[in-house]
Amino acid sequence: MKLRIPDYVALYHTGEPENKLITPWGARFGGGKEEFYNTDGKSVLECENGKIVFELQNDELNVLATTFEYGAKYVQLRWNEKTRKDVKILGDAYERGYGDLQWQSIRPERCMPWYIAASNGSDSERDYSKRFTECFGVKVCPNAMCFWQYDTEGVTLWLDIRNGGSGTELKGRMLECATVLFKEYKQTSAYKALQAFCSEMCPEPYLPDHKVYGSNNWYYAYGKSSHEEIISDTKLLMKMCENCENAPYMVIDDGWQPNPVDAPWHTGNERFPDMKALADTMRSLGARPGIWVRYLINGKDGSERKIEVPESWYLSRNDRTFDPSHPEVLEYVKNTTQTLTKKWGYELIKHDFSTFDIFGKWGFEINDKITNDGWSFYDKKKTSAEIVKNFYSVIKENANGAVIIGCNCIGHLCATYHQLNRTGDDTSGFEWSRTAKMGVNTLAFRNCQNGRFFMSDADCVGITGAIPWELNREWLMALSQSGSPLFVSCKPGILGENELKELKSAYEIASRQADELIPLDWMETTTPEVYLLNGKTVNFNWYTKRGNESFSQWL
Repeated sequence: MKLRIPDYVALYHTGEPENKLITPWGARFGGGKEEFYNTDGKSVLECENGKIVFELQNDELNVLATTFEYGAKYVQLRWNEKTRKDVKILGDAYERGYGDLQWQSIRPERCMPWYIAASNGSDSERDYSKRFTECFGVKVCPNAMCFWQYDTEGVTLWLDIRNGGSGTELKGRMLECATVLFKEYKQTSAYKALQAFCSEMCPEPYLPDHKVYGSNNWYYAYGKSSHEEIISDTKLLMKMCENCENAPYMVIDDGWQPNPVDAPWHTGNERFPDMKALADTMRSLGARPGIWVRYLINGKDGSERKIEVPESWYLSRNDRTFDPSHPEVLEYVKNTTQTLTKKWGYELIKHDFSTFDIFGKWGFEINDKITNDGWSFYDKKKTSAEIVKNFYSVIKENANGAVIIGCNCIGHLCATYHQLNRTGDDTSGFEWSRTAKMGVNTLAFRNCQNGRFFMSDADCVGITGAIPWELNREWLMALSQSGSPLFVSCKPGILGENELKELKSAYEIASRQADELIPLDWMETTTPEVYLLNGKTVNFNWYTKRGNESFSQWL
């Protein structure tokens, strides 16, 4: 399908009675007769309720919109054209994947965030002479939350330009909603097509100037750690990385602050009495110190608030979560970031929970609406996407050069703001079925974004002794050879001599990140087993002799 001005356009707003400006080019719509005209290379649709502008140039379609009196909610764009039926369809995720990323047959009601690919055949077949992959997407960092729908008669793009769950007060401000791309790729695999399309959507990614890898203590400690244990972890890490080309990171996850998974962030607890001294010691041992933070919470799950702040700081939908559109909240985020990096000296920030804290939904709960109706941000003049991007930019601008890893962040919005992004839900140090579901699915289906949007972190190898080494070894080898960041949570004293040698080898590979691991059977399964490793076919085994244990482990 060739990119063109859409065949059908609707601008939904808060006005009555029709609640929308709508036209199939030439019809009448609520509020009076529309005008459609071309000027300075732009196609303009306008009436007394609002305006939409299309700028089609260089195979890109810029979409701008505004409303005058009413709040802006959605723009719907529809291209009517017969599509191929001999295809499977893949969409992305709003934030992390939850083991649910997959190629599917055409399902018209399916809502697919950010981009979709429609591809015939199978990547398992190495003859690509008859392969065809068509991609539809928006460039990264739009000012709208975007999702696609695909059917046999065409494709639909929805641009959510709401402010929280209410209309955005644009008042005539022309909002640059998104830049739309259509691309066709022939005689290549669907995976290679998506890699190329990701580069089109993000031509200037924000990447670290060195390879990022190392250790994160979460998947064996789960918040129960101390200054001394982090030093012990750091020493083990440096022993494993003594032959690596660049220094690894030792990331302190949740548990260092006074309250678990909660504010405040300006001091450690009794087990972590001096956060700056800890960072300095980790650095003296040869590691780069990293730290975890949850910026926007203050009294999780309705518990007592931990710090005293003005009531205006809180979201209107949740009085325990800070509103990232409030200037004083952004100043708080700025000061917290500077404490972690400039004052204490941490060289990596892993910031977590922000999508859930802002919108009240996990990624697997989002379908057509990223948040429920009926609430708005403190700043009612900006879209949700604009507010989220500004929040990310404040972290970036005050990180003192530290690497930023987003977790539970919106991938299409954090590209160019974060060097790394956690692209899937949590793996586990105790439940192998969870690692196989979340980790493997994420690595296979979103590593096409690696090095193109950001460095893609499919999450850790959790080593506690609860998961047989032969299974964890498979995950360790896949991650280390994927060209993406590798983080390991290894409980001291668990691994034997041979296992430590294998871990050391994996770290050496990950410190270079020079390999390429491409799934071949990803169009047939959510948990691919067959890959191309630097052009050679390799197989991984993700199953115990009892098969998948996601049910039986609870019996």
